[in-house]
Amino acid sequence: MELAFAGWSGVFIMVVYGLIMLGIGVYVYLRNKGLHQSMDEYFLGGRQLGVMVLFFTLYATQYSGNTIVGYAPNAYRLGFEWVQSIPFMILVIAGYLLFAPRLYVLSKRHRFITPSDWLEARFQSKAVTLVGTLLMLYGLGNYLLEQLVAIGHGVAGLTGGTIPYQAAVLFFIIVMLIYGWLGGMRSVAYTDAMQGIALFVGIVLMLVGTMVYFGGLPEASDYMATYAPEKLGVPTGERNLSWISMLILVGIGAAVYPHAVQRIFSAKSEKTLKKSLRNMAWMPFITTGLVMLVGLIGVKAFPGLSVQESEQLVGMIASTIANENLFFYWAMILLFGGVVAAILSTADSVLLSFSSMVSRDIYERLINPAASEKTKIMVGKVVGVVMVFILLMIAWYPPATLYEIFILKFEVLIQVAPAFILGLYWHRLHKHAVLLGMLVGAGIAGYMTLAHVENPLGIHSGLWGLMVNLLICIGGSYLFSSSVQEQQSSREILSIDAAPAGKRLEG
Repeated sequence: MELAFAGWSGVFIMVVYGLIMLGIGVYVYLRNKGLHQSMDEYFLGGRQLGVMVLFFTLYATQYSGNTIVGYAPNAYRLGFEWVQSIPFMILVIAGYLLFAPRLYVLSKRHRFITPSDWLEARFQSKAVTLVGTLLMLYGLGNYLLEQLVAIGHGVAGLTGGTIPYQAAVLFFIIVMLIYGWLGGMRSVAYTDAMQGIALFVGIVLMLVGTMVYFGGLPEASDYMATYAPEKLGVPTGERNLSWISMLILVGIGAAVYPHAVQRIFSAKSEKTLKKSLRNMAWMPFITTGLVMLVGLIGVKAFPGLSVQESEQLVGMIASTIANENLFFYWAMILLFGGVVAAILSTADSVLLSFSSMVSRDIYERLINPAASEKTKIMVGKVVGVVMVFILLMIAWYPPATLYEIFILKFEVLIQVAPAFILGLYWHRLHKHAVLLGMLVGAGIAGYMTLAHVENPLGIHSGLWGLMVNLLICIGGSYLFSSSVQEQQSSREILSIDAAPAGKRLEG
């Protein structure tokens, strides 16, 4: 089969989208000369993101290129069981609403830059802040690795292997580093707006093309009934419990992504934040829902693919559709660009958050508190670049499927959730209990993952860790005593009535 994006056309498309990303970075840099002098400006876009920009940057954070490149293959392998991808994206919005509006108010008052600023202000414990920071940095590193793998599979599939996996990863790492270095959060926000529109339109057109040329869901269901009935079967009780487990894991874990939390801090107002989250509630149906349909139809269109072959399903479908007529050729170019831009801007968001936490929470707090804002930004940038190239060596020959990489990060990241959600509403939550809970919860999740312990009752290792974590947080808060001064301090931090605006949190 001659693929639509094979040869120089595929190279041309990749270069064009790379240049667009670079152009945005240069534009932002030239328009904002003081960008690299202020952590507020560079890492949070001056806290001035409006409804549309905030909506698209949240959309890009929740729906990265992995949503397209990774979720359709998972629907191909699991069948209708993958309908769970819709409600767990809805639960991410519910997870935001548990704490985002209240945390936003506090972030405005205390000038939080990173999620760890909240931990420092709430618990006033260097140990809690450091452990929480390390857990979040682990989650960010894992997520960035996922994006690097996704860009390789996406471009290789869309070009029929003309652009090799490794070449795609390397090219877009360089593009990401340049425009992220130049423009910071503003570059990320603008690229998110562009890729969000391209991605959404591309998904719709790909589904239309898939149904036109491969048949709709009824035909695919008939095929599965004959040749792959397990993809239509009702899940067992243990699988249902595993569903619920993953819904909770993803719903809470994705909501406490460090780069998602920083989007909360970047909102122009509380009204802006709530309106953006309200609009996000509809997106699972018209994003992951449509992608699931593409994956199910792919069972009939490309039967018998191995696990690794199915990872390039979206590229195979898009290239086949693009060969049919000129309209779908350009539609799939739009999808290609949307996937590339989505992965790139999501990776940049993660890298920006990683750099800000290294700069603010490691370098400033533990190494050089007297450093200038410009120096701290530079340290974060350099460490971020080093981290990217370490992950590049891992991504060169990826150790797992996209879905396995996706799940792994939540097992540990979710252990910081009690400090954010419970800590926002319960002033009695004790710092020693939080510290012990995070350590034990992460230890349980990490051991079960590294030792390849099969999930008991179908419940993921991260949730077993979280349950123990919560028990320690609640029980320990009654066992450990707090001084009158500590109790008063926690009440003041959690109060949203008084607003000593403009006070900068000192690390």
